[in-house]
Amino acid sequence: MVSLSSRLSSLLAGPAALLAFAGCASAPATSRHTATVATPSAWHAPADSTASTSAAPASAELARWWQQFDDPALSALVATALQSSPDLRTAVSRVTESRARYASERTALATSLSASVSGSGSATRSRATSLTTRTESYSAGLDASWELDLFGRERLAVAATRADLAETEENLRNTQASLAAEVATALVTFRSTAAQIALVEQSLASQTETAQIAQWREQAGLASALDTQQALSALEQARASLPTLHATLDQTRNQLALLCGRAPGGVDALLVTTAPVPHARAAIAVGIPADTLRQRPDVRAAEQALTAAAARTRSAERSRFPSLALSGSIGLEALSARTLRTPDQALATVLGNLTAPIFDAGKIRQSINIQSALEEQAFVAYESAVLTALSDVENALVSTRRQQESLVVLERAVAAAQSAATLAAQQYAAGQSDLLTVLEAQRTLLSVEQQRATVTAGLATAQIQLYKALGGGWETTSS
Repeated sequence: MVSLSSRLSSLLAGPAALLAFAGCASAPATSRHTATVATPSAWHAPADSTASTSAAPASAELARWWQQFDDPALSALVATALQSSPDLRTAVSRVTESRARYASERTALATSLSASVSGSGSATRSRATSLTTRTESYSAGLDASWELDLFGRERLAVAATRADLAETEENLRNTQASLAAEVATALVTFRSTAAQIALVEQSLASQTETAQIAQWREQAGLASALDTQQALSALEQARASLPTLHATLDQTRNQLALLCGRAPGGVDALLVTTAPVPHARAAIAVGIPADTLRQRPDVRAAEQALTAAAARTRSAERSRFPSLALSGSIGLEALSARTLRTPDQALATVLGNLTAPIFDAGKIRQSINIQSALEEQAFVAYESAVLTALSDVENALVSTRRQQESLVVLERAVAAAQSAATLAAQQYAAGQSDLLTVLEAQRTLLSVEQQRATVTAGLATAQIQLYKALGGGWETTSS
């Protein structure tokens, strides 16, 4: 059985047209659109310690970006998804379909040959003589037809389907890149949720101890029942968040199985709840905007779609011109099948047919208008793809920087909150502080720890989105 990775390698082995960006992203030469999208020479968003704009990303690093997170489970999950994902298998099938369409369209440029063999017989009986007369005849022929592509209409149609094929190949690459990023993001969500659960359970242990102290103080007459009930209320409020977190954990587990083409539970062996949230171990090389536009498969797909639309517009315009079709046939006739090699007659015909549209009630003109409108739509989609690519990288750079800044601040906040919670608990046990101070300190500690966990996951997600925005994750199907 042929693996999906080998099919991908075969399907994507052909040359891919790269955009030649030099300060601007322009429409392909086959399109009449000359407007360009201004491409900046550098990114506006400042980089931080997790990203570097001083150098272009290495192709191998960008293709297998998940290895930069140094997480075996992440690499295994991405590899499994790229082997078994239903979405990826569908994209592979679309490339196969597009290749067949391209091969079918190319047959319009070739000569058509057909062969025929026929035989007939008849019997006639005369009433006057009671004699029966039998006659037989056999024939064989070879017919050929060829429509000369005088003005290039068929060649343009073939060029359009060739661009369609290139577009589906780029869409396959885009599916690979999106799938890898989606798997990584889901794993970050899973690990972050598991960390949130661990934080709540850790807080529950502290709050349970506080509630126990409140009960002891009440029994000793050092505090009222109000303190005990307040402590128990805070404990149960914290416990109430666990079911929602566990639901998110289970749903994310199922999402990862689905992305990997497995039934629920199919990848549980790779999901360890105590593992930390993955993050890039080294600075991410970003390079310049032109590098990204060359690498992004969605931009390349939009370029090919515009190329196909432009070719179909030119092909529709050629419909106004005459067309010339040639046909010929060679035939043999004999009175018996055995004598077809030495026939009684041999026939040959050649026919040329030149046709030109004179009046069609505007059908050709409207067909050209339709294709021109589709070309305009493809051009707008191309511009949108370029702008989206630029915006994706800018947003990812901003997110990584701001998340890193927040994480530094939250690390200090967690350290202070831990100290405050410890001091408040000690003072309450010694009768030097009231219960509300302890409860507030514990709530603050849980809150800032959860914020830190959220921001840690946000930073990892931003790094993943940055790799995806740079166009990485599609050159290889293995980790």
